[in-house]
Amino acid sequence: MASTDSIIPLLMRTELFRGLESTYLAACAAAFHPVDFAKGETLFARGDTGNRLYLIADGRVRVAVVTDEGRELSFRHATAGDLVGEIAALDGEPRSADALALSAVHAYSLERGALTSLCASHPAILTALVRYLCRRIRDTSNQLEAIAFYPIEVRLARFLLVALGGRKAENNKRIPLDLGFSQSELAQLLGASRPKVNAALGWLEETDAIKRTIDRIFCDPAKLSKIAQRDDV
Repeated sequence: MASTDSIIPLLMRTELFRGLESTYLAACAAAFHPVDFAKGETLFARGDTGNRLYLIADGRVRVAVVTDEGRELSFRHATAGDLVGEIAALDGEPRSADALALSAVHAYSLERGALTSLCASHPAILTALVRYLCRRIRDTSNQLEAIAFYPIEVRLARFLLVALGGRKAENNKRIPLDLGFSQSELAQLLGASRPKVNAALGWLEETDAIKRTIDRIFCDPAKLSKIAQRDDV
């Protein structure tokens, strides 16, 4: 079992566990166990039994679905402080998506039985779970709305703003952003084709909202924010 000292700071970064009192955080941390995955290894596949969730400590995990025709749609990328597989771990139903390690991943797992016991013995954790699931529903609704109603340029601007994590530009300088994954991965996350994403990046560059180098994007948050509020381009 891993030291709770290394797990508690990660739990405090998650939407689910942040805000819990220290005693509850310690109880949760004590139930997690370390696990590692190599790059390209599957954490779980769609249809698998949902018997545990994972807390990512290091690395990047892609959560996606693949159609019978081989088309793939990424829901999100999970990095340090993110939870993966929590929905199936809660209801015990089969996994609804695939989770693949895009890099070497160090994580901590929590068994479904342990999660159930924590909720039974600590009502505050159960309340936090309800709030967390409500946020997930809202986020999913917003994601579907964005794909259905907003141009790719607007969706891309919003994505970059989220990736910036609220960082502010100093002295009107652009903020460097290393996405850490390919343009094809970005296209899957945005629900668009790679050529359309490439064209949208070019458009953002023409509007001076971003500048690109080989490995990074330099963002102007103010200009991206204006584009993100539009419903056309």
